[in-house]
Amino acid sequence: MKHLLPLTYINAVSKAGSIRRAAENLAITSTALNRRILAMEDELGVPIFERLARGVRLTTAGEILIHHIRGQLVDMERVKSQIADLSGERRGHVSIACSQALLPYFLPEQIAIYRNEHPAVTFGVLLRDRAEAEQALVDLSSDLALVFEPLRMLEFQNLLHIRQPLHAVMSSAHPLAKHQSVRLRECLKYPVALPSANFGVRHLLETAVRRTSLTLDPVVISDSFEFLCSHAVAENIVTFQIPIGLPALDAQLGIVSRVVDLRDVPPGLLYFGQLRGRTLPVAAARFAQQMMEHFEARFECN
Repeated sequence: MKHLLPLTYINAVSKAGSIRRAAENLAITSTALNRRILAMEDELGVPIFERLARGVRLTTAGEILIHHIRGQLVDMERVKSQIADLSGERRGHVSIACSQALLPYFLPEQIAIYRNEHPAVTFGVLLRDRAEAEQALVDLSSDLALVFEPLRMLEFQNLLHIRQPLHAVMSSAHPLAKHQSVRLRECLKYPVALPSANFGVRHLLETAVRRTSLTLDPVVISDSFEFLCSHAVAENIVTFQIPIGLPALDAQLGIVSRVVDLRDVPPGLLYFGQLRGRTLPVAAARFAQQMMEHFEARFECN
């Protein structure tokens, strides 16, 4: 909508950190964009952005304004979604911040199911770690968040907890592959590849090891679970993942997963939620309902 265009421009510059880059994204000239910003600053009587040698950053006044702007843009998307629903044609945009485990299999499947019924709805999927997911809700860059073992939950309205037992992932030729479940001490007798310290899976392992005389001595560390699983097969070593991040057994030949005994590593929790007190746009609320139904049918939830 045209009356929101100046707000859209300021939001774009804030995200890009540069008037030139924002202008390229908006397909307008940087001179025209700068004039818009100067006009808004003149109207407010304070600078919105601090001009730096290599870009711009928000001033204190700009921080206050951008929070209002993002609220206005989100509210307009919600209104447009509700109006579209009146005609039976659901439109809108759904933005999700999530842990890496959700990216390879679960979210592509869920988004495809939803868009098959509602092809006018678009999606944005943001990879956010345990600390960043809640912030994405607060700054309204995401409608929903799915995060494994988050660090804090001050602004998070939980919709569902999904229990996720830890799995050891290995080549089908690995000696532990013949077992239905494995003990942690058995896994650590072999070389292991682990995720970086900021991931929830690593947190589960470190918490479990602290209660024992075992030690974690990874031969490979990575912030990519896809790489870790592939490398476990390539070198015939052990890595770890939660069920929602694992392929179907026949989807990737040569790789298997075995649940780690719950006596050694209690299940972690995948948190699914939204910003506390926010009314979601129709499309996001319906997609959230679809995912909750799927979670409850497939996993142990509360």
